[in-house]
Amino acid sequence: MTARDPLLHRAATATATPLLTVERLRVGFGRDPAAAGAVVKGISFALEPGRCLAIVGESGSGKSVTARSLVGLTGRNATVQAERLAFSGRDLTRYGERDWQRLRGRDIGFVLQDALVSLDQLRPVGDEVGEGLRIHRVIRSREEQETRVVELLRLVGVPEPEVKARQLPHELSGGQRQRALIASALALDPALLIADEPTTALDVTVQAQILDLLEATKNRGKALILISHDLSVVSRMADEVIVMRHGEVVEQAPVATLFSAPRHEYTRRLLDAIPAAHTRGTRLAPASAPRLTADAAHWRRRGGDTPGPVLEGRDLVKRFRGPDGQWRTVVRGVNFSLAQGETLGIVGESGSGKSTTARLALALDRPDEGTVRLLGRDWSALDEAGRRPLRREISVVYQDPLSSFDPRWTVERIVGDALAGGAAGFGRDAQIDELLELVGLGKAHRRRRPLELSGGQRQRVAIARAMAPRPRIIVCDEPVSALDVSIQAQILDLLGDLKAALGVSYLFISHDLGVIRHLSDRVLVMRNGEVVEEGTADAIFDAPQQDYTRELVSAVLHDRLPRIKGTSHG
Repeated sequence: MTARDPLLHRAATATATPLLTVERLRVGFGRDPAAAGAVVKGISFALEPGRCLAIVGESGSGKSVTARSLVGLTGRNATVQAERLAFSGRDLTRYGERDWQRLRGRDIGFVLQDALVSLDQLRPVGDEVGEGLRIHRVIRSREEQETRVVELLRLVGVPEPEVKARQLPHELSGGQRQRALIASALALDPALLIADEPTTALDVTVQAQILDLLEATKNRGKALILISHDLSVVSRMADEVIVMRHGEVVEQAPVATLFSAPRHEYTRRLLDAIPAAHTRGTRLAPASAPRLTADAAHWRRRGGDTPGPVLEGRDLVKRFRGPDGQWRTVVRGVNFSLAQGETLGIVGESGSGKSTTARLALALDRPDEGTVRLLGRDWSALDEAGRRPLRREISVVYQDPLSSFDPRWTVERIVGDALAGGAAGFGRDAQIDELLELVGLGKAHRRRRPLELSGGQRQRVAIARAMAPRPRIIVCDEPVSALDVSIQAQILDLLGDLKAALGVSYLFISHDLGVIRHLSDRVLVMRNGEVVEEGTADAIFDAPQQDYTRELVSAVLHDRLPRIKGTSHG
């Protein structure tokens, strides 16, 4: 994908002078600056035009706070200090809010991490993308702005950009929302682009398109700061890498040096945690990570083995009406079968129909044609009253647990609400405690609310909630895509432990082929609502039969990373 766009082709001056200089940056939060606990502790770097600096680390390491401090978005309670913070010769330490407003978008573009909450849910996507053009008065007429917005959406690979520009954010897929954010950041062709997890929600082929676009932007002399937990993306894009932990820089090196000969043990652990072909059947997290230690016997579904598939879809078809009034078929003739104790992975591009297939499996949507059978019964044909007794047999873990929790509820109430009343034969409090122990949490978490938990802890609560009714099947819809690599490793290990201990079956939806290969027994490949290939994980990845599958597999970067020797996971 090559960016060819008049506004995005202002000439860049080749120079060795840093565009951005950061010396001893410290960021803390609190009303008393002297008592503010620093979350960024003395980070320093310089960035020249045409170069990419990647900042990596676990959730809470300070990488996103570092990025936000460069555009004045750390918040009112933040204390930002630096010996030097200069952009294009300007001293940013003296900037007030009006100065930051003039800088943002025009000189420094910023791609926020969470597309769903970063876009105004009450405004059409086109208005969001075009806001910078209007604020900075680059384009004055409404008609010209609409034309420009469509061009930008097309540039970042959004399908049907004329239609998507009129839709609200929740009507777009996660990948499409992320591309809209990137279009907004590129609208004014800034000299520096800061991208905070720009490919987290994207499938491998769209990810490759976005990386091509960012690479073309860099090649035109623009500077790029990439915040990411995806080390395969970093290995492709970065010239230099900073590894952060607990607000401090633990390693800083050129990308080739860092990936081939990392000096710090923490960097080595990050690299070892990446799921790929060689990790199947092994643990990804180090021995010190939380793991299944409690007796899981209480949570195995009674009733013995189930003959035949526990879940299957037959000739499924689902249509939706778009904002232009036209009906679109998003699932067409899909068949799948899930056996007891099996993991069936479903992969495909954004918009391929994989999440809609998951909703049909959960009976959250009714198919227009075909049937879903659960434990041999026609699950999709039942009314809700008929489904209620079977609901406990199938649970779900979503991509973003925060949006699926009531923020006012405690962990205790979230998990307790899903319990199959007394079915496990011991008290409610004891059941909650054991569930939390199974997922690596403790009694101290019972009284906390979702916003008081880290992303990894929230996902563990989501898994505990899914386990509470003792289901035979758990549908996992992108359950690790929003997690950094080390927390992702822990969650994947946990899912593997639960499968081995409980005999649970997983319908696992993901755009990350490294994750799918690590966890799945069989794989379904979807495109444009259809299944284009099905087979064992080894067959799909080692000998794909269809051109589209070969294209997907060839786009995977995980397996091309150098493997680091000498780290034991126990």
